[in-house]
Amino acid sequence: MRTILNVIWLVLSGFWLFLAYMLAGLLLCITIIGIPFGIAAFRIGVYALWPFGYTTVERRDAGAPSCVGNVLWLVLAGWWLTLGHIATGIALCVTIIGIPLGIANFKLIPVSLLPLGRDIVRTDEPFTAR
Repeated sequence: MRTILNVIWLVLSGFWLFLAYMLAGLLLCITIIGIPFGIAAFRIGVYALWPFGYTTVERRDAGAPSCVGNVLWLVLAGWWLTLGHIATGIALCVTIIGIPLGIANFKLIPVSLLPLGRDIVRTDEPFTAR
């Protein structure tokens, strides 16, 4: 079932989200200060490409730099991404077939809002990253 949902997701919205996050990651990596944000954008992009079968877990060793980085990300890009995921999730939930895809879009909101200090792991291994 995961594979079918991932293929439908890829066709309807996953590919475009992936490209957008990769472009954002490339733009962020231009400056030295933006490299951690670019790496986070690349990580979210891969997660946005195949969201079914994966989940995010908080890293306990992230520390204060991740907190400061998350505040900067939230102010500069996080809330725009969150609004985009909310709008797309609502649009996908209009049809019965789109409901799982809309839920997957809602699942991307926390990691797009505060990406630093999170790991993306398989759903059958959520505690291995800790």
